[in-house]
Order: sequence, then C-alpha cells, then structure tokens
Amino acid sequence: MGAILSPDQIALAAEYLQKGELVAFPTETVYGLGAPIFNPEACAKIYLAKGRPSDNPLIAHISSLDQIHQIAREIPPEFFLLAKVFFPGPLTVVLKKHPSVPSIVSGGLDTIAVRMPSHLIAKQLIEAVGQPIVAPSANLSGKPSSTTAEHVINDFEGKIRAVIDGGPTEYGIESTVISLVAKPCLLRLGAVPKTQIEQVLGVPLEEATHTSLLSSPGTRYRHYAPRARIKLFESQHDMEAYLQDHPSLRRLINPKITLANLYAVLRQADEEKYEEIVLYCSPEICLNDALMDRLLKASILTH
Repeated sequence: MGAILSPDQIALAAEYLQKGELVAFPTETVYGLGAPIFNPEACAKIYLAKGRPSDNPLIAHISSLDQIHQIAREIPPEFFLLAKVFFPGPLTVVLKKHPSVPSIVSGGLDTIAVRMPSHLIAKQLIEAVGQPIVAPSANLSGKPSSTTAEHVINDFEGKIRAVIDGGPTEYGIESTVISLVAKPCLLRLGAVPKTQIEQVLGVPLEEATHTSLLSSPGTRYRHYAPRARIKLFESQHDMEAYLQDHPSLRRLINPKITLANLYAVLRQADEEKYEEIVLYCSPEICLNDALMDRLLKASILTH
C-alpha cells in the first residue's frame, strides 16, 4: 500500500501527487484514486493500478469554477446554470475538452468529464496540488467502489503511494453523469436524481446513445460486481422457491440495502466468502433508479 494519511496531512498528499505518485482520497460520493490532470505519466498509472481499460475516460475534479476554462472549451450556458445549483456536489458534466488536456485523460476522445466535489478534503487537496485532479473510483476495475479507506487498502496493497482516511463517504454511490456536448443527455444514474437536473434545465434529459455513452466514465464495462453472484427477485414467493430448490450454497439472504451502504455490503459478502447474494427487490428498492441501476449491472434479474 503506502501511507495511511490523516486529514491534516493534505500537504504531504499533495506533494506525493506533484511527484507523480498516486493518492486515494475521500469525496462525498466514493473514494477517488487521484493524479494531476496535466501529468499524463501519472494518469497512466491510474489505469495500470486499477486494471482499467485505457479507453475508459477519467473524471476531472476541480476546486473552483475558474479551473473549468483550463480543461474545457465551448462551454454552454447550461453548464453554469447547473454548476450554480449542483456544484460543489455529486454531478459530473461532460464537455468538449481543451487541447491542453492529455489525451489519456479522456480515453482518446475529444470530451472531458468534470465535477466539483463538496468533500472538504478533496477540495483542499485539489487546491494544494494547484491543478484539477483526475480520479476514478478507488477500486479495482469492475469491482464495488470504495466507500472507506479500508476498502482502498484492501484493493491497492502495494500499488499506490497513500490514501487519506476521511471516514465513510456520505452518499456511497458515484456521481450522476450528464453530457452537454450536444443536447443535454443522461449518461449515468447516480447521487443526483435525474428529475432535479431536468427541473434546473427546464427540459427533459435525452436517453444516451451508444456513441454518447462512450464519453462517460463508468459505462463501457461491467461494474460494481463482487465475487459472489447476485440474484435479484421481483417476487418474494419466487425467491423463497429458489432458496428451497437450491439449498446448498453459502449465501447472504436479503441484506438491508440502501444507496449509502450498497458497496459496503457487497464487499462484506466477499470478505465473508459468500457464494451468492439473494435479494428481494422491494417497491422501495425498485423505485430508487440509481440503486436499481447498480444492482442490475452486478446481478442476474430473475422474474
């Protein structure tokens, strides 16, 4: 691993980043694995450490709106409208990329995903580094995201320089991602509900096309999946029948799932070596679009 830093060691963490070493840090959504945006060699280390495909874009984290002009161009007025309401916070916006941004950051695309985290540690770290920090979630590619420093340590033992321990994250799920490159378009469900964004914009968000999805971090490949198989049921009767017909597996049955604890539950299932997680999707769960999105991407839906 490397060092486990306390929140009062931000200057040291910034020093590591400025030297091109990787540092994980808390945001209000999940922990991020960071590198300075204008250091392509350090950005390349993120892909290597995570086992992340090189065509999967990274999210740029800014600490002030002034920084947006360093990394994006032809910024539409809708961006500033959304920023006024949702920045700092768990909304990521895809814009046209400034030529100064290294190609590796955007997976070779002409776009850049940007957000301004509200977590004080993240904000102070970006300010201390003196430039935006690119940071995908601090987990091995495809696995559940990290919502504690302990999760980061479990995934990156010997692979990164340090993690700043800021305790459990607030939301426990990634940011919502939209694109403003053309008409406003939803790319990834997340911590900000789609309806809130549409209310600010005054227009409905378009559904993502295959092409527009390519510009969004976290949409090209399988995500959020533990080693244990997840089976979802829309009927309690069907779930009980399945359990009776398949009695021999070591399984976690109907754990209490919320947006905030989802990844922690999935990671705990792996730590305790469950073979299967069986979950009844109650109306409460089904009505939570972001939660269902993550569950479906990690599971087998049984009707």
